[in-house]
Amino acid sequence: MTYILAIDQGTTSTRAILFDQSLSVTASAQEEFEQHFPKSGWVEHDAFDLWSTTAATCRAVIEKSSADVSQIAAIGITNQRETTLVWDKATGQPVYNAIVWQDRRTSELCKTLKAEGFEEVVTEKTGLLLDPYFSATKLKWILDNVEGTRDRAEAGELLFGTVDSWLVWKLTGGKVHATDATNAARTMLYDIRKGHWSTTICKRFDIPMAMLPEVRDCDADFGETRPDLFGRPIPILGIAGDQQAATIGQACFKPGMVKSTYGTGCFALLNTGETPVMSQNRLLTTIAYRIGGKTTYALEGSIFIAGAVVQWLRDGLKIIREASETQPLAESADKTQDLILVPAFTGLGAPYWNAECRGAMFGMTRNSGPAEFARAALESVGYQTRDLLEAMHADWQGDATTALRVDGGMSASDFAMQFLSDIISAPVDRPKVLETTAMGAAWLAGQRAGVYPNMEGFAATWALERTFEPTMDEATRQAKCDGWARAVRATMLV
Repeated sequence: MTYILAIDQGTTSTRAILFDQSLSVTASAQEEFEQHFPKSGWVEHDAFDLWSTTAATCRAVIEKSSADVSQIAAIGITNQRETTLVWDKATGQPVYNAIVWQDRRTSELCKTLKAEGFEEVVTEKTGLLLDPYFSATKLKWILDNVEGTRDRAEAGELLFGTVDSWLVWKLTGGKVHATDATNAARTMLYDIRKGHWSTTICKRFDIPMAMLPEVRDCDADFGETRPDLFGRPIPILGIAGDQQAATIGQACFKPGMVKSTYGTGCFALLNTGETPVMSQNRLLTTIAYRIGGKTTYALEGSIFIAGAVVQWLRDGLKIIREASETQPLAESADKTQDLILVPAFTGLGAPYWNAECRGAMFGMTRNSGPAEFARAALESVGYQTRDLLEAMHADWQGDATTALRVDGGMSASDFAMQFLSDIISAPVDRPKVLETTAMGAAWLAGQRAGVYPNMEGFAATWALERTFEPTMDEATRQAKCDGWARAVRATMLV
């Protein structure tokens, strides 16, 4: 038996999953780590937490399984995107905490650059919008605000990377400083058409290009792990950012196919094939994957708060102890109350891209309580997804599949998925395997290693667990959507 080890380094936890030859999960391990919020709108991670939880979960999964390390053919990595790290290439010491994708500290810088008209340059080259979400302004902030870093960077002493680059550098003992095309495409520094770092953008952000990692295909060779980590060197043969890995894991290989992943945030990607489609509705044009030297593009809509709204119910309001409690709580809510939560805790993502607005609840009465809050929280994800899909279909002129393929933790909630189907008025397909992000990373590495079939063979293995069909009448749907639109407008005026 041959195995593939997938590392799924996320925003709130790190997981390692061991897949067998049939792409079935053999064993898994997961560790949460601390979130740091030094100021309002700032979100950071300790870089060593990202590394230590990765090493620990990999070791744990090998110990839990019956597999011998000699049977692990390759490692695939998927990761939270845009999160920004800078470290000393001689010592491996980070110069500052990792600045997380959710962080909004560079909002004023983005406003200044937009006022100069620089967003047009950014969008034309990278397919992205000028927003604090992406890596470029975070990297500039570190260089401008952490004493001595700019001089050291210009002297060639420091390296920049997204989380995948950091993990590859640590796993290989500092031998490989590389990223893949999907992660590079999320930095706001990478020209997605020409396939290289943009000198124009790097110059405007004062970023020394020697800091940047080499960009490779998603199914490239990223070196071998240090022998002492797991008992022998294991090749790293696949990397994709988490949403692109989920697109791969959902087998969305044909233009027009769309998936939506519900993790900390929610991310919908629509495969547009070999041609980048520039959005007229403030969506992102990005790289879906680059396999065998061939680039496939996608339209993407990003929601900052999806599963994180359930964490807010648990950790902020303390009205639940476990995420699983939200469904029965929501089902018990008073149907005569129609609370609407706009979870703009760190601003609103696509298609609004408003970094300044903050969350708000509308429609509360004296009788509103935990059940109504839980229902509003779950429904907020459906409303936001509808906004994304409407923008996508306006941009995409080709044939699109009617069904939405879903995955991620929140997709396990029947209540949330039924409301999603109702509010988008389309079928929602939930696969048998919800670990599509890790599966995508595993498939990338496994097909490179010769363990798994090619793209067509892999797509044929995709299996449906359940389809949610819309049952809401059009008048109710329209009334709810009108209420959501009013709530968003009011929130953006705050």
